[in-house]
Amino acid sequence: MTQEPKLTVGIMFEPEINFSLLGKYTYEGQTVLGIQHVAYANGKIAWNGKLYDELLFTPQDEKTDAFELIDVTIGIEFHWERKENQRFTGALKIIVENEKLTAINVISVEDYLTSVISSEMSATASLELLKAHAVISRSWVLSPKIPAPHPPKGGVKSAYPPLYSRLKELALKHRHNPTDAESFLWENLKGKNLDGYKFRRQHIIDDCIVDFVCLSERLIIEVDGKYHDEPDVQEYDKLRTQLLNRNGYKVIRFTNEEVLFEIEKVLNSIKSELHTNTPPSGGGGAGLIWYERDAHTNFDVCADDHCQRYQGITRASTEIVKQAIAETCGQVLTYEGKICDARFSKCCGGVFEEFQNCWNNIYYPYLRKTRDYKSDTSIPDLTIESEAEKWIRTLPEAFCNTKDKQILSQVLNNYDQETTDFYRWKVAYSQKELSELILKRSGVDYGKIIDLLPIERGTSGRLIKLKIIGTKRTRTIGKELEIRRTLSESHLYSSAFVVDKEFSVDKEIPSKFILTGAGWGHGVGLCQIGASVMGEMGYDYKEILEHYYPDSEVSKLY
Repeated sequence: MTQEPKLTVGIMFEPEINFSLLGKYTYEGQTVLGIQHVAYANGKIAWNGKLYDELLFTPQDEKTDAFELIDVTIGIEFHWERKENQRFTGALKIIVENEKLTAINVISVEDYLTSVISSEMSATASLELLKAHAVISRSWVLSPKIPAPHPPKGGVKSAYPPLYSRLKELALKHRHNPTDAESFLWENLKGKNLDGYKFRRQHIIDDCIVDFVCLSERLIIEVDGKYHDEPDVQEYDKLRTQLLNRNGYKVIRFTNEEVLFEIEKVLNSIKSELHTNTPPSGGGGAGLIWYERDAHTNFDVCADDHCQRYQGITRASTEIVKQAIAETCGQVLTYEGKICDARFSKCCGGVFEEFQNCWNNIYYPYLRKTRDYKSDTSIPDLTIESEAEKWIRTLPEAFCNTKDKQILSQVLNNYDQETTDFYRWKVAYSQKELSELILKRSGVDYGKIIDLLPIERGTSGRLIKLKIIGTKRTRTIGKELEIRRTLSESHLYSSAFVVDKEFSVDKEIPSKFILTGAGWGHGVGLCQIGASVMGEMGYDYKEILEHYYPDSEVSKLY
């Protein structure tokens, strides 16, 4: 590749969007300036008294012309969630998506990275840390877009990049051109219409595009036309179902005629599966969920923490950030000729987690367990409960074990600095608080909570599976992000925690739960706080990258 790619970044998703074009923008050759308002209307975009399928506002100068979006939500479902006005350079695209409007920024990769580095971290961080982050952020965002010489060993995340790009195009095409039966069923499934369960349509899983899926219950619904009666197609469907089963999903099928003429019977069948479903790979009622970038069909990445924080030119970009981007321009992290899936989080807690314990069951050699320290490289086996408890309840030496305010101010933006404890932390809930919280966050009524039992831990001590035992129901949940979402109004700092219970009058039902935890985020790949300490200690960016992504290489892509 010799030319810098462009990215599409989803910024906001609302019924109405207010924005201001601050430079010379055009729509279909006509100049558009100033304050604008668009709204969803009957499957179209209402703007200036007319209806449109799509709007694209193109700047005269991509580097200097800017637009401002009003009331963008940042930190969605995290403890720092808030709204703010944000400015962006590049083009602005408005599309219809799931009966709302999505605002998309079309931007060059290097301009995108300048914002990401300023949004993810303080723009006053050290040069070597910023250079390391520029390389991994560039790697992460480009890894699905750049063809690989071969799929990664051991399987693929959802589909290996060339195939994934094609699947994404097909999924979008199918969404825009559903069959009558698919449209009818979607009307009954969308917006949590069916008993409060959330469904996605035309969703990519492994090498497949499925018609409908409820991710929380690992249930796939396929709607079949008559050609599925043909023997060779039936054989293909059988193999496809086996593949989806291996990924932990149950598949149920209906014909077009059943959906169109027996919809109540179809919906009752789906409800029955939702209420009793045990995913094929879950075992014992386990519902394992992980969240990936392939949730986005109509753009490359979103602007929030689900992907990478991107806030345009809202965050001040200093000369040192621009220097870090310029000095690493086009550089990516590679392993065996393929761009690395370069994950990162705020604080690993002392030992790195491995990819397969947080997302799909693939082992990446460059994302392996390592001690976040150079002087002591010993690693206890934190998959053993007693070792994990000892580790979490103490303060082992690690790069990320720091309270140095000067270093933390370089890594953390103002709203991140609202979090004062991250290497080790505590959260306490009364019985009433915890039972109501779990019901609210999961939609499952466990009754009073009797226990939170660790079932499986990863290499950093993070829980992969947690059993929730209640007076009404017992269920095992995972993976780490689902555990964090279930046990917090926003997101628990990490799933590396141990539980203490206190009892009062009732000796069978705890009156209080105390969670003692380690780290902040998933703990895979670069530890931002640990890397900042390494930068202050004099390590250069390639040494930092080698520490967090062992056996990887820095390569020039363009």
